[in-house]
Amino acid sequence: MLLAAAVMGMNACGGETEAQKQPAAKPKAPSVSEATKTFQNAVDEFDTSDGCPEAAGECWDKMQAVVKPARALRKAMNADKATGPEFWREAYVLLDKMQDGMDVGEDAFTNRPAVLGSAHDLSDWLDEHPTQ
Repeated sequence: MLLAAAVMGMNACGGETEAQKQPAAKPKAPSVSEATKTFQNAVDEFDTSDGCPEAAGECWDKMQAVVKPARALRKAMNADKATGPEFWREAYVLLDKMQDGMDVGEDAFTNRPAVLGSAHDLSDWLDEHPTQ
């Protein structure tokens, strides 16, 4: 018991180990091809689901399921030094529309075209503009 108190006292007094002093490693962005596949799979999964019912409040989770891999795709695009930002200009516009739709809030009917329509447009754009 005394030993545990002594150890806790040392840790409270700045007794950090080297591992504790190191900053957390920044997560690596996925490759563009990997992020594209994940995003397009999410769009396909939405298409094979029952879509968005007419009732409000029943689509937010589906929009989030499409937007989450879109955000990872943006990170991959940002990290893609070989292709460069000019190549991705149209894709960024579609990603921004999706984000603007999400910023409206939970499942307003008006944000479905911005989020889901833009997701489909982006999926088509990615098919038309392969990077490999």
